[in-house]
Amino acid sequence: MRRAGSRTPSARTALIAFDLLQVGRRSLCGQPLLERRAALETLFSRTGSTSLRISDMVKGDGRALFQQAMEQGWEGLIAKHAASRYKPGKRTPDWRKLKIVNEQEFVIGGWTEPRNTRTHFGALLLGVYDDDGKFIYVAHTGTGFNERELDKLWRLLKPLETKDSPFAAKPKTNERPHWVKPTLVAQIKFTEWTADGNLRHPVYLGLRDDKTPESVRREQKQRVSTASLDARNPEPRASSPDARSAIEQLRALEDARKDGVIELPGGARVSVTNLHKVFWPKLKITKGDLFRYYVEVAPVLLPAVADRPLVMKRMPNGVGGPQFYQHRATDTPPYVRVEKVKAAEARPQIIGGDLPTLLYMVQLASISQDPWFSRVGSPQFIDHVAFDLDPSVGVPFARVLDVARWIRDELEPLGATGVPKTSGSDGVHVYVRMPPETTYGVALIFCEIVATIVVQKHPSVATIERSVKARGKRVYVDFLQNILSKTLATAYSARASAYAGVSMPLTWKEIDEGVDREDFTIRTAPARIKKVGDLWAAVRTSTPVDLSRAARLTRKKKK
Repeated sequence: MRRAGSRTPSARTALIAFDLLQVGRRSLCGQPLLERRAALETLFSRTGSTSLRISDMVKGDGRALFQQAMEQGWEGLIAKHAASRYKPGKRTPDWRKLKIVNEQEFVIGGWTEPRNTRTHFGALLLGVYDDDGKFIYVAHTGTGFNERELDKLWRLLKPLETKDSPFAAKPKTNERPHWVKPTLVAQIKFTEWTADGNLRHPVYLGLRDDKTPESVRREQKQRVSTASLDARNPEPRASSPDARSAIEQLRALEDARKDGVIELPGGARVSVTNLHKVFWPKLKITKGDLFRYYVEVAPVLLPAVADRPLVMKRMPNGVGGPQFYQHRATDTPPYVRVEKVKAAEARPQIIGGDLPTLLYMVQLASISQDPWFSRVGSPQFIDHVAFDLDPSVGVPFARVLDVARWIRDELEPLGATGVPKTSGSDGVHVYVRMPPETTYGVALIFCEIVATIVVQKHPSVATIERSVKARGKRVYVDFLQNILSKTLATAYSARASAYAGVSMPLTWKEIDEGVDREDFTIRTAPARIKKVGDLWAAVRTSTPVDLSRAARLTRKKKK
């Protein structure tokens, strides 16, 4: 491990090196890290200069160094595998950034006017009390909110609005401020305190009802968020203003019919081309439209694919042209996460969970987002299963909704909550959360049992026959998607259907009352998501199915 982000003040300047890639004409990239470090130490020992230094390194257990980093206020650490080779231009799990993120409570003292399409408010104005009882402004935060939380906070803040600022010194804001009585306490994560007593990169996490505002003080030793120990946070939150900037950059390039590079939140730069190319000819929907759609829905889509291997179904000439599948990642830019998945012939695959990776796939004309049912860290264990309801030609969508309801009815005795969504094409998917460490084999047996029961009860409407000819005018209940490395389009994914459909999460009330699948498209989906929130979060929070109860129920039915 080496120290990252140290801020020891000094009037002197030094070059600090942490790796050596080449000596003369001889490349060291293929050598293990420890051998490259040894060569670096040998090279620097010859200079005798105090302005050329080698970064500190701790071998083995780095927990003591991490504790030191927290106590001394470092930004974080870089953890490296001692035997790792240097791979130019490639992102690799052999190097991990352990960013230290602090948390504590802050009192809300107001809000600012929203910009662009943001609803209710732009940012919260935060403060703490000092020892003299003065309310001191420390930061504003406009990130960490989804539409549901924005609405909730707005309803709480509006009745508290006052004419005068509650802060001891009135803060300067970019947008017009509104002041409130300081009665609400929010939990905030942030990277550090700045020299002038403000927060750096604050993010809203939620409200606290167990703290009185007067008790909120600046904590000398900040609590560290457990999420900071993960090199990649798998739970992106609501869009920041920077995401809106990315949409504007994309629109400007398309309007000018130019290729270019867009800058994303976090500093990544993604090359984009042919934004004006029409992907849906009848609807005149372009590649640029698809880019903008994914930027807009990324806060709810990215958690659905986080840490999951992705398969690309590429359509370079749009929905009417040739298409092909790509499993293996090749020649990817450094900002794209690629890892070898041991359960898939140890092949390198793109791993989902961040906006640059998502847009890179769009650039390659991957219209849908198709993740595995398991994560890259535990590929053998399935997180959830899906019943893929696929109607034969001529079967009305109402029949598909009937089958979805029947699956729900069979899940209820097992204590499971099915989460439905449109496929984005003609069908419906019903997902069910699995208990931890459920293997694919066990999950497949469970799905086959449920599908078979539904078909036995409703043989004229539902079938598990794989032959298209044998299905007749029925709905195929496909449980065979629940096999290692198979995929389905994830929630909020665009689809290559004729109507530019989106795989949209639904409520069971909507299933019962009936919906039109063509109501959910890349043109209508963002407004719906703003209205109903992230319905797909239920897949990660619902009660897992009780597999032992399923086994007992099966034995009873056999008797």
